[in-house]
Amino acid sequence: MAGVATLVLIPMFDIVVTLVCTNEEEDIKRCLPGLMADGRDSGLNIGIVVVDNNSDKEMASSLQGIDWPLKIIRQEENLGFGRSHNRAVQSLPGRYYFILNPDTIFRSGEKLLRRLFDFMEKNPRVGIAGPRIVYPDGSLQYSCYRFPSFWQPLFSRTRLGQKGRGRKMADRFLMKDFDHQQTRPVDWVMGSAMFVRGSALEEVGGFDERYWMYAEDSDWCRRMWEKGWAVYYVAEATLEHFHRRASAKVPGVVAALLKNRYARVHLISWLKYFLKWKDNRKYYAHR
Repeated sequence: MAGVATLVLIPMFDIVVTLVCTNEEEDIKRCLPGLMADGRDSGLNIGIVVVDNNSDKEMASSLQGIDWPLKIIRQEENLGFGRSHNRAVQSLPGRYYFILNPDTIFRSGEKLLRRLFDFMEKNPRVGIAGPRIVYPDGSLQYSCYRFPSFWQPLFSRTRLGQKGRGRKMADRFLMKDFDHQQTRPVDWVMGSAMFVRGSALEEVGGFDERYWMYAEDSDWCRRMWEKGWAVYYVAEATLEHFHRRASAKVPGVVAALLKNRYARVHLISWLKYFLKWKDNRKYYAHR
């Protein structure tokens, strides 16, 4: 009828999975089948948002014919990790959001999404949960951390962290002193897999867009703790992750800064993080 507007209601998803891709076509084509299989077994209403972060080849052509609630956002410039995920989160309503890297693999029969959903439902003051992450060969990948000191990169990227007091500080940062088969509160979890409560996100806000890439995950977890939302490592849910560490491909701090763009980006984010938080390293998870 002329003059009458049609109201289109977008359903509230139980979980909205967001992925940001910049030329990772093969990664996302490998990730999606496992993600969708895990979603079908969950009994949950799950939506997927893929942000095409100015890839050389548009992702839409590669993802045609997928029988799933899938939204693709094409960006004409690379807006970085946090800002791109923020756009994805804002595009679909969800009770929970799963911030996910495309270089991840869902294990058959793992029921990862259901496990994380159930954990959050049973623990209403948890704002962010991170699954146990392993490499494709099954070995543990350290994915939960204590808040870092300003000099942490020296222990992580140089020989200073290979022995003595430097080694102890590097190991403490990586939380090597606890059994990673146990679920527990932690200071922060890796941004490659962050399961986030929608109401916590609404209160705290999304990623701080001052970080183009790196440090935004630690910053977000810290802001959650500051608002009274806990951050947890969930050992019962396991995800595989390749973790290519683009900023660490060139060894040595000086050489990396000269030759590796991502190392320079990492340094800039590091400085922004410490200008914001200073060297305050109170360990929220020890409360």
